[in-house]
Amino acid sequence: MKFGGTSVADLARIRSAARKVEAEVARGHDVIVAVSAMAGKTNELVGWVDSISTLYDAREYDAVVSSGENVTAGLMALTLQEMGIPARSWQGWQVPLRTTSAHGAARIEEIGRANIDAKFAEGMKVAVVAGFQGISPEGRITTLGRGGSDTTAVAFAAAFGAIRCDIYTDVDGVYTTDPRISRKARRLERIAFEEMLELASLGAKVLQTRSVELAMRYNVPLRVLSSFDDSDAQSGTIVCAEEDIMESKVVAGVAHSRDEAKLTLTAVQDRPGIAAAIFGPLSEAGVNVDMIVQNISEHGRTDMTFSCPTDQLARAERAMRAARDAGGIAFEDVLADTEVAKVSVVGIGMRSHAGVASRMFKALADEGINIKVITTSEIKISVLIDRKYMELAVQALHDAFELHKAG
Repeated sequence: MKFGGTSVADLARIRSAARKVEAEVARGHDVIVAVSAMAGKTNELVGWVDSISTLYDAREYDAVVSSGENVTAGLMALTLQEMGIPARSWQGWQVPLRTTSAHGAARIEEIGRANIDAKFAEGMKVAVVAGFQGISPEGRITTLGRGGSDTTAVAFAAAFGAIRCDIYTDVDGVYTTDPRISRKARRLERIAFEEMLELASLGAKVLQTRSVELAMRYNVPLRVLSSFDDSDAQSGTIVCAEEDIMESKVVAGVAHSRDEAKLTLTAVQDRPGIAAAIFGPLSEAGVNVDMIVQNISEHGRTDMTFSCPTDQLARAERAMRAARDAGGIAFEDVLADTEVAKVSVVGIGMRSHAGVASRMFKALADEGINIKVITTSEIKISVLIDRKYMELAVQALHDAFELHKAG
């Protein structure tokens, strides 16, 4: 069971979460609980570090920002003990949860079971684990990056062979699209790992991408539930293997991302290796390139367009101009457009159904929405459009694929 920051925002919320844990213990389960820092606490800790130095020691940064989860874990264990449930808290190094040395963005390498298993054998019913943190080979505290508590929970579920991993958050499941944009959005009973992974990477904020990757790799069923629903009957959304879903709709959901920028290099010298000459420096600059379009070459010149997160745009422009100045590439100008958004339809049913693209493009055309860039995969079609039309596009596509209807 994983409880995010809003689920443990104060002592009242921690008590409410503890009652959900108590219900699982009453069903005869041993429980591992992964907790985030209380809402706003991580931002506060990061702010303290930044106020001391923007060029901080990443090892000390991790030591500071991981402390929020330690506080929550201790408070949760104390609350459970007051309810008569044998529980104790575990920090990452005590488990131990071993990670790489990449401070601030470490990856889990191994979870040792022996210490927790020994305590379960002695009668402990709940292990409350501080999420988001581990220990490096050098013996220093590491953190897993934002949203790392989701990854912690799934990793423990995989390591201990849990029957499932319940993710408690501020929504009661995974919806066909953002309910704030479409009132017709419907909660899904089940969604495949691949669909959830695409939706998470395309802007859906329900689950952290790495946690879904991990769940898919180890086939750990996830259940997304609301921590604010105190009824014992809520079902949430099950994220599971494709074969565990009886029949899928062609499209499962519509995702969107506002934080997109489009960059166009004009009159690029068209020669073998030009793509590598462009995207190599972008990679070195840490720019996460998404959609790519190259125009037909005329007179040995072509335009190259790609999208990237808005906050990486300045870095991308600098990398391109530096590459041109160094003689690596030749182009006329760099044109940036920050008024764009990405809208995507996702569904494993696309594999066996034709006509999804034409249906999508017709729905957008009927609303007078122009498509700037298109990219596809086996279960996804994404388009880049003017940002002012994003909500209209989401609503139009939700209606076009009749996602408000079950089955």
